[in-house]
Amino acid sequence: MMNVDAIANLLLDWYAANARDLPWRRTRDPYAIWVSEVMLQQTQVATVIPYWERWMGRLPDVKSLAEASEQVILKLWEGLGYYRRARNLRLAARQIMQRSGGVFPSDLGGMLELPGVGRYTAGAVCSVAFDEPEPIVDGNVVRVLSRIEAVAGDPAEPSVNRQMWGWARQLVEAASVTGRAKACSHLNQALMELGATVCTPREPECTRCPLALECRAYRAGNPAGYPKARSTPRVTPRHFVVIVAEHEDLLCIRRRPDNAVNGGLWEFPNIEVNSPEADPSAIVRRLFGVRRVKPEPWCRVRHSITRYRITQHVHRVAFLGVRPATRAAGEWRTLEELRSLAFSAAHRRIVDRLGEANESAD
Repeated sequence: MMNVDAIANLLLDWYAANARDLPWRRTRDPYAIWVSEVMLQQTQVATVIPYWERWMGRLPDVKSLAEASEQVILKLWEGLGYYRRARNLRLAARQIMQRSGGVFPSDLGGMLELPGVGRYTAGAVCSVAFDEPEPIVDGNVVRVLSRIEAVAGDPAEPSVNRQMWGWARQLVEAASVTGRAKACSHLNQALMELGATVCTPREPECTRCPLALECRAYRAGNPAGYPKARSTPRVTPRHFVVIVAEHEDLLCIRRRPDNAVNGGLWEFPNIEVNSPEADPSAIVRRLFGVRRVKPEPWCRVRHSITRYRITQHVHRVAFLGVRPATRAAGEWRTLEELRSLAFSAAHRRIVDRLGEANESAD
């Protein structure tokens, strides 16, 4: 059984000497901490820092977020992925404004009532911003706890997951009675920090770990064997034909439906195909109703979403004379207008490439 008092004190000592200087750690503002925690879901710290700084510069408080348009928040979020997170931030901000005039909830129950806020995010904000003894369990924490106790089961299993939350609660409550300043905040951040920088998935640096002597996996000589690996789903390739349609100085784009993946973001007209050899002329006819047009292959954009390996086969076509009425429910915009809109990451790369092509042509 883990020695929670010893581990809590070791973590607090280690964090005091080793915590990274991250911008959201320089504030106790629950709004700023909340935004950082949501951005950090599924995203590396180094990636999040410029996004967080840009967001806070434009939307520094609950009120400004509640009043922001969807396109503003999507543009600020552009490139982070999982865009539902951004929408939920705005929905939650509006709820805070309606219920408490912008006063941020300081208790777990109030946090859990906000759209998009789950147990982890609520615990993180309550502990970091208000120093409440609320536990947190994310991937980093799971890894640390799994190794300390050499957990044999899959952390995703409900019984094992409950055990993880129980240990996390014991640790933060042990920290709360040490009398140290910001003990709950620092304990939870120490667990995350240790998992992110020392107790890493592969090749953990056990000689640098303050918990090595408390760690059963380390004593057994197999820390990288925990947590138990889950079977990974088979990778699935997907192919899309993307049409960059041009008419004079205008380009055709369309906005994705709100209920779709990347809903609300802009993209170039495209259709998923079964084969990378699909005829782009047939795609143009289907999207624009125009025959006898030969699109020119231009580039390929590759990216991944979960288990899918996606290739966007991009073709350009210039329409002369009368501009076709688009069957793709799109709009015709200038390249300059495209730069100010929020695109999915893959289609933003197409916009950037168009900009580079225009600059080189000049």
